[in-house]
Amino acid sequence: MTLPTPATPRLKTQWFRHGDSRGPQQQAGAAAFIVWRIARHTLDRTRHAGYEVETGAPYFAFLREVLAFLAAIADRIAHARLPAPQRAEFTVAMVHHLARILQDSQDDLLGPATEGTPSHGERLIDLVNELAGHYAEFGADPQGRDEVAGFAPDFAFLRYLGHRLEATVPPHDRRWIREQVIACEAPESVAMLQRSLRELFAPPPRRARREALSGD
Repeated sequence: MTLPTPATPRLKTQWFRHGDSRGPQQQAGAAAFIVWRIARHTLDRTRHAGYEVETGAPYFAFLREVLAFLAAIADRIAHARLPAPQRAEFTVAMVHHLARILQDSQDDLLGPATEGTPSHGERLIDLVNELAGHYAEFGADPQGRDEVAGFAPDFAFLRYLGHRLEATVPPHDRRWIREQVIACEAPESVAMLQRSLRELFAPPPRRARREALSGD
């Protein structure tokens, strides 16, 4: 039986009403929700393609790697759209939001981390910190660059994610997972993130000229 391809999640495209605050903290909360949904979709698509991502620890190991990758992409996009202090505030807040979401999910399914070990959320933060310097070495793809969103990762960026995910699948899938990630999963995930953050970072719509002149 052929399974249907997982539907692309319908992400919100309007996060703020006109006049609402769009500070880095508010943007970070919205971005964390976007990144989480995309990471889950990436995992579902990988499974649908025939790769075994076992329920339990491997499932969350896969999610952590994709979350760290998408956080790095979101940080690069923020770099093109925000002043340096706001970019740092945005990225730190987004990762902490993601850590809370992941911890709640993993605690519910697997139980809390054992005493004396980092919590599930702390493990994500540690991974993001560990990989930040690695992903910083990679650049943008001049052909795929999204001028509005601000950044599209180059081949080495995607290949590194594929390499990282090899450890999360059984040995018989490791030979092929990198190609699957480079050709299919990572480009789709990045495109979804670009579209969503393009709207998130967009300036609020200008008030109509008549309304502005009236002073209302």
